[in-house]
Amino acid sequence: MSTQPDDPTDTVVVGRIGRPHGVRGEVTVEVRTDDPDLRFAPGAVLRTEPADRGPLTVAGRRWHREVLLLAVDGVDSREAAEELRNTELHVPLADLPALEDPDVYYDHQLVGLTARLPDGTELGTVGAVRHEGADLLVVRRVEGGELLVPFVTAIVPTVDVPGGVVVVDPPEGLLDL
Repeated sequence: MSTQPDDPTDTVVVGRIGRPHGVRGEVTVEVRTDDPDLRFAPGAVLRTEPADRGPLTVAGRRWHREVLLLAVDGVDSREAAEELRNTELHVPLADLPALEDPDVYYDHQLVGLTARLPDGTELGTVGAVRHEGADLLVVRRVEGGELLVPFVTAIVPTVDVPGGVVVVDPPEGLLDL
């Protein structure tokens, strides 16, 4: 395996390697992209975290029920596949396609934005985006703790990525949770 850049800020997570599958080195992948057929195409080179486990080149892929299985160049045994368990798989931001809908964002575009109320009061900073049935912004509150904000236009009417701000217009009680 060769070296790769140490700066993870220019990449986005597209998956995480899980347990081995079978005895020939295949691994299961927790998919974190909406286009796994493109991201995990044979020949695709994926950066890794931790960096010393990669980069990894996809030798093959197949679906087993609803689980993505990857074959990786140089990984030909269950033991070698086990050594990759919990490795995050990354692709460069530059490889992401441009979004056509102006109201759709990549998670990495939202993380780090300042969350403010409509009156300008700062709530905190978007620390993550969760996709658990509905999209949720995880806001690290100024006074400590986290606030989960449903990422819908009625509650988050303004997203200003260049300005570094999201406006949160919470329904009654949301800020008390």
